[in-house]
Amino acid sequence: MAVALILLLILIGSVVFHLLSPWWLTPIATNWSYIDGTVYITFWITGAAFFAVVAFMAYCVFHFHHKEGRQAAYNPENKKLEWWLSVGTGIGVAGMLAPGLVVWHQFVTVPADATEVEVMGQQWQWSFRLQGKDGRLGTTDVRNISPDNPMGLNRDDPYGQDDVVIENGDLHLLLGKPVKILLRSVDVLHDFYVPEFRAKMDLVPGMVTYFWIKPIRTGTFDVLCSQLCGAAHADMRAKVIVEEESEYHAWLEKQKTFAELSGRKAVVRATYKSGGE
Repeated sequence: MAVALILLLILIGSVVFHLLSPWWLTPIATNWSYIDGTVYITFWITGAAFFAVVAFMAYCVFHFHHKEGRQAAYNPENKKLEWWLSVGTGIGVAGMLAPGLVVWHQFVTVPADATEVEVMGQQWQWSFRLQGKDGRLGTTDVRNISPDNPMGLNRDDPYGQDDVVIENGDLHLLLGKPVKILLRSVDVLHDFYVPEFRAKMDLVPGMVTYFWIKPIRTGTFDVLCSQLCGAAHADMRAKVIVEEESEYHAWLEKQKTFAELSGRKAVVRATYKSGGE
């Protein structure tokens, strides 16, 4: 009886804790409410399974407790029960996987009118690249990465000259405009994660991964790395600032293009070399 009551108290306590828990999801800031929906579906399916298993354990402990002279029945196989368990488990797993597959398809199907933003992760900072006035990102090559070309742009590519490069700074996005986030890593595995966006993706060395978002409210949001990437992993942070059109374009006008940054750094190097000589 005592064990059965403890199991029931655990069950009731879990439900009460969920209903009164202060740890709700943060307010969403992009179109990906679908992610929350899949989380809730998974929660209800696993919660129902947890409730059924613990309740059944409590029933068995109480109903089949030891009595003098009672012997357990030997029943090594029960085909009917095995079928019910197999079918029920299969339905539960399918119920958790199917919504995720649907949302994943939406997650990587980028709208035709989306702009492109590149995110570069390295130990331990974030850098960003935005399209210039030509509306296209220039090509890159990891062999081009250097102190004065941190994102490895091809210097001979005309489409890359007006790209806006933000090294170890904050990313600004336009409210209501779809954005394709291109993800690259210089060194190890990182993960670009903004909790309010409900969107995250690994940055894998040697490949370009991506997803898309549509910001739906203005504000400043923390960028986190959610893959352990070394000693300063916890300090690998930045900000994403979602703004109205006027504020966004005012910020964009103040940023330097790749051509401007390359020219300025070349002048600095030449001046330093001349002064040293």
